[in-house]
Amino acid sequence: MVDYHATNNQTQEYSSGGIYMEQENDWDRDLLLDPAWEKQQRKTFTAWCNSHLRKAGTQIDNIEEDFRDGLKLMLLLEVISGERLPKPERGKMRVHKINNVNKALDFIASKGVKLVSIGAEEIVDGNAKMTLGMIWTIILRFAIQDISVEETSAKEGLLLWCQRKTAPYKNVNVNNFHISWKDGLAFNALIHRHRPELIDYDKLRKDDPVHNLNNAFEVAEKYLDIPKMLDAEDIVNTARPDEKAIMTYVSSFYHAFSGAQKAETAANRICKVLAVNQENEHLMEDYEKLASDLLEWIRRTIPWLENRAPEKTMTEMQQKLEDFRDYRRTHKPPKVQEKCQLEINFNTLQTKLRLSNRPAFMPSEGRMVSDINGSWHKLEGAEKGYEEWLLNEIRRLERLDHLAEKFRQKATIHESWTDGKEAMLTQKDFETATLSEVKALLKKHEAFESDLAAHQDRVEQIAAIAQELNELDYYDSPSVNARCQKICEQWDILGSLTQNRREALERTEKQLESIDELYLEYAKRAAPFNNWMEGAMEDLQDMFIVHNIEEIQGLITAHEQFKSTLPEANKEREAIQAIQAEVQKIAQYNGIKLAGANPYTSITPESIDNKWDKVEQLVPQRDQALQEELARQQSNDHLRRQFATQANVVGPWIQNKMEEIGRISIEMNGTLEDQLTNLREYEQRIIEYKPNIDQLEGDHQLIQEALIFDNKYTSYTMEHLRVGWEQLLTTIARTINEIENQILTRDAKGISQEQLHEYRTSFNHFDKKRTGMMDADDFRALLIATGNSLGEAEFTRIMGIVDPNNSGAVTFQAFIDFMSRETTDTDTADQVIASFKILAGDKNFITAEELRRELPPDQAEYCIARMAPYAGPDATPGALDYMSFSTALYGESDL
Repeated sequence: MVDYHATNNQTQEYSSGGIYMEQENDWDRDLLLDPAWEKQQRKTFTAWCNSHLRKAGTQIDNIEEDFRDGLKLMLLLEVISGERLPKPERGKMRVHKINNVNKALDFIASKGVKLVSIGAEEIVDGNAKMTLGMIWTIILRFAIQDISVEETSAKEGLLLWCQRKTAPYKNVNVNNFHISWKDGLAFNALIHRHRPELIDYDKLRKDDPVHNLNNAFEVAEKYLDIPKMLDAEDIVNTARPDEKAIMTYVSSFYHAFSGAQKAETAANRICKVLAVNQENEHLMEDYEKLASDLLEWIRRTIPWLENRAPEKTMTEMQQKLEDFRDYRRTHKPPKVQEKCQLEINFNTLQTKLRLSNRPAFMPSEGRMVSDINGSWHKLEGAEKGYEEWLLNEIRRLERLDHLAEKFRQKATIHESWTDGKEAMLTQKDFETATLSEVKALLKKHEAFESDLAAHQDRVEQIAAIAQELNELDYYDSPSVNARCQKICEQWDILGSLTQNRREALERTEKQLESIDELYLEYAKRAAPFNNWMEGAMEDLQDMFIVHNIEEIQGLITAHEQFKSTLPEANKEREAIQAIQAEVQKIAQYNGIKLAGANPYTSITPESIDNKWDKVEQLVPQRDQALQEELARQQSNDHLRRQFATQANVVGPWIQNKMEEIGRISIEMNGTLEDQLTNLREYEQRIIEYKPNIDQLEGDHQLIQEALIFDNKYTSYTMEHLRVGWEQLLTTIARTINEIENQILTRDAKGISQEQLHEYRTSFNHFDKKRTGMMDADDFRALLIATGNSLGEAEFTRIMGIVDPNNSGAVTFQAFIDFMSRETTDTDTADQVIASFKILAGDKNFITAEELRRELPPDQAEYCIARMAPYAGPDATPGALDYMSFSTALYGESDL
């Protein structure tokens, strides 16, 4: 026989050794219960026992009499435990009864309960105090012991459950299991919290406790199958109601509502999982849309940048250049930000998926980050090629305009000279002329041939310019070619006519002897001098185009050399004019009356003087034009120096900042929050440098507007600086995003700052190349150094986790995800399936009605829209398959 009096400990323990509940009051065989308490306990314990015995088809009427033979006591224990006790003895003798009661007490003891001061003889003798104590011990073990809220003991757990359920209700303050329940409001609040349709709580009054208590007892008995265990009058008329009676009754409420509690917990878990999934799907949709929009913009922009259809004029090409500048200033910068944000969103989404134990996000085909980077690279290549083509095309058109104007000037001068020459060469004046006149005509013709030979160079220049215009694809080449062809054909005609006239004059030369040598000398000297002056005027009026100071200084030097020849040319002019003066002197001296102008030339002294005056006027004009161009080139040189000075500062600054960010990303110090704050301050300082980039853009625009195509003062181009600036902004944004993702990982997985520091130190040690990532060999060495025993298969599995895209590199984020994933308590597909099973009432399927009843509306509809019909053998109309749905949330690998 078991000795139930062996100890008097203050606690009752499980057989496993854990304390489940403090012994409220040891049963003292020498003291009597308070009569009011005893009455409440008799009623409550009797009702509690009958609530279980009725399942076996029996009940008790007198708690200390009906348990004396031990039979109903053993039956009660079998009902509430679901286990079989030893076969009872059916004899009527006292020893049979004691043996049955001992079997019951032995069973209670086998459940880890140490009964204090309670023996079988006292139960058989009908000791009310001991019998009530025994029943209270049974209630504690089988009705209250398993109640635990937030790891509290049974009594504290039941009290905490009551406090939480009644917290929203006015006039209810549950602090204990006696006077807190006297006014009846707490009982009504418990029922209303779980079944609001059964209680009109707002109509209850605190000053009517009897009504409140009876209302709660009646509703509980009628609708909740909780028997009435207390009398309202006994509770109200007792200064301090019996705590054990109240706890027993309240525990019935807890068990009645425990199913709802489990459903609520299951619903909360499902809501949490669905919320994560909905948020991730929203992020995926945002990524897909942003990626599609960016790729579409790139797709539309590249053909525009690859279009090399030239324009005919400088104005049209300069408008193209201005459109390109507007694209770089206005249209592209927002897209750079979108591209950077897209990468950040992608990394954040992948981190959230890893933290919630979801499969990695794989964008739809063609929308991977690598696809976007590839398209972006093509875009930048097209930009560079387009800008180079624009500048080259502008240079070509500038050259064409200069050549075309030069062609028109030379053609006009030549056409002016040839005007009337055909008529002159075809006249027959020598047929009726005297010998002297014929000789004069012959000399005149020789002078014309000299003049004709002098113009041969101009004709060749005109043809060469026309050829160059054709080679440079000048838009008005047909008219240039037609004019050039006309000049050449006319030149051939003049050559043929000149030869024919010479032959005619030579045939009659034998009859002609008289010739005026002075006229001839004048003509011979005047013709080349006149041609020299025409050439000088043409050169002085010639357009010029230069691109730097050296070229304009070369033109100024050449002009100075030309001016140095003017005194000698003036002497030649005076000598020619002296010949004409000599003619006049001889004629006057000999009384000869001159019959008109010099027969050998049309160049008069007046025309020579007029052209000389024109040359003297053009020289200072040329001086002024050259000085103006020199000033313009000096201004351009200032623009070059101005741009170079700033570029030579900005370029190294960008390079330095890129190197600093590289060091910062490897040598992170302080907490992640400190690092994030420092990086954001560092980013702000970089952004504050933007005015320097804008100033450089302004200087660059001035250079392009001035058509400056080179800069010997710097090796930096605006294109290089733009790319560097964009890379700098993108790099700091990515670094900040990495720290944010590390904070997400740390908070979600409970990683301490010390652990994170240890991870970073280990990672940096094995990051031999200081690139912020490791190759497979370095990562293997790191795993071995941190205590991982690796076979090839295990290492391959780990690499599949940390490098799912087979890039061959392991980032720090992937490393800390791997190091912490085994210790993180995350929701799993099995847990979600178990939660749905609770909501479904243990069925293998769930209905839309059950989902709408247990979940918030948006999440219920989310599940209904995605769950497939259940096709199991126990399916009913409208059944939905929650198992396949839960598996799909996590991917097949989770199960």
